Amino acid sequence: MAVRGAGPVRVLAVAGARPNFMKIAPLLRELRAREGFAARLVHTGQHYDTAMSESFFRDLGIPEPDANLGVGSGPHGRQTGQVLEKIEDLLQGERPDLVLVVGDVNSTLAAALAAVKLGIAVAHVEAGLRSGDRSMPEEINRLLTDQISDFLFTTEPAGAEHLLREGVPAEKIHFVGNVMIDSLQAHLERARRLDVLERLGLEPGKFGVLTLHRPSNVDEPARLQALFEVLEEIHQRLPIVFPVHPRTRDAIQDHLGGKSPQLRLTEPLGYLEFLRLLADAGLVLTDSGGIQEETTVLGVPCLTLRENTERPITVAEGTNTVVGTDPATIRAEALKVLDGERRPGRIPERWDGRAAERIVDVLEQAFRPGTGGRR
Repeated sequence: MAVRGAGPVRVLAVAGARPNFMKIAPLLRELRAREGFAARLVHTGQHYDTAMSESFFRDLGIPEPDANLGVGSGPHGRQTGQVLEKIEDLLQGERPDLVLVVGDVNSTLAAALAAVKLGIAVAHVEAGLRSGDRSMPEEINRLLTDQISDFLFTTEPAGAEHLLREGVPAEKIHFVGNVMIDSLQAHLERARRLDVLERLGLEPGKFGVLTLHRPSNVDEPARLQALFEVLEEIHQRLPIVFPVHPRTRDAIQDHLGGKSPQLRLTEPLGYLEFLRLLADAGLVLTDSGGIQEETTVLGVPCLTLRENTERPITVAEGTNTVVGTDPATIRAEALKVLDGERRPGRIPERWDGRAAERIVDVLEQAFRPGTGGRR
């Protein structure tokens, strides 16, 4: 890696979907706080819901993107190709020193691929996560992005183990912690002051939260129907609030004849409102990756409605249990929680709100050695 001369290190940070925003916010804040960096934000528009995007940007204090590629939804190949084409044009014009990508969405892979083909360094935040399930598009994006990145920032020790086994040189790998938790800790007190529980008629600890959007769950009518049936049973014991993802809303219409599940349905919520729900929930049921991490830090029992997880530390050390999609197992594990059988859990190493600092320290030493760091 060539050392930079005079002038700031020009970083192009790329976000494409709502989960990316929680990861990019603390990184932008830290980069812009250091004199040696000039950071610009690109929103690919992979998640194109204007109201939701504006809500997340406002909640997280993210400034308006410097560029919006406006890609929108579509099949994986088309969406990835459009991001690749549009961001390549942007990179050729701006020639940054580093492209910073986060997570595992199509925009992450496309931006990394465009950068490396132009000889621009790539940093991947949340590297090394593996579910072992290559039927998940996210798993393919993770594997490929990690193979072409110059800096691989991991959230848990297993990340380095996976990367080393895949032939990534050790000097590229940096265990820094979890930037999503940086955002959670920075905004939790603000979230706790919101009145979302009061508006929904909920009491702390006496409700559950559900998120459901994975294609493997919502695109198969029989599985979706079976999941809703067992969730409605649990709802009789503990009211379940269900902010309905657009993908799931469409699946309900297409596969279930528009018959909504008998849960407490809401529109998708902003980051702060949803964080308030998570923090005060008695139980969370989800097929999301990031929510497994957030519930671990919040100490809230989480049942993951998948057959695997790319975040095993949330099971080994946290409050997460992977229960799959069998209704009998989901029912049994939910009843354990409702009957008071809870895993104590603990916060994993370096999930302390300082991951972004560590990441920028590494970049500072790489591009501007001798300037110090904040560790």
